[in-house]
Amino acid sequence: MTTLAALEGMDRLSSGDVLVAQNVAFAIMAITMVAAALRMVTTRNVVHAALYLVIVLAGVAGLFILLGAEFLGVTQVMVYIGAIVVLFLFGIMLTKGSFGEDDGVTGERRLMAGLVGLLVFGVMAAALVESFADAEISRSGPSTTADIADSIFSAYIVPFEAVSVLLLAALIGAIVVARKD
Repeated sequence: MTTLAALEGMDRLSSGDVLVAQNVAFAIMAITMVAAALRMVTTRNVVHAALYLVIVLAGVAGLFILLGAEFLGVTQVMVYIGAIVVLFLFGIMLTKGSFGEDDGVTGERRLMAGLVGLLVFGVMAAALVESFADAEISRSGPSTTADIADSIFSAYIVPFEAVSVLLLAALIGAIVVARKD
């Protein structure tokens, strides 16, 4: 009787009445990412903020893998977690900034930062809704690595190169700031 009840429960899981494993995994990753993102922007230690950024970016890679885009998930880990966070930590260590408490931040500045953050979030959300309101994802089949490469190096080549120039400028800026005269 117990086996029959378990099989009926598994049938309910596949029919959509109860949460499936992908939804549970998504919820766990989303909650972890939101908590890490909030800690990233509220922590006073810049090294801890960079490590919270690693958690957020790992969550994004996990979401890509849940969506069946394994190439993007692995690329997320290698490029963002492996390269950009190392670049951030390199820049942080070279600039010899404050690593602990900052006494100069007042309640008024925090309020202003929060208001600016809400304004930027509102503008970004409105722009995204306006830009992609009628967009529909093609569900004909999974995209291949060749399709992704074609879109990156044809339609999105200018933003791709702009990001690479921006990262190069950030690295050069960190070296110039940290250099001893």
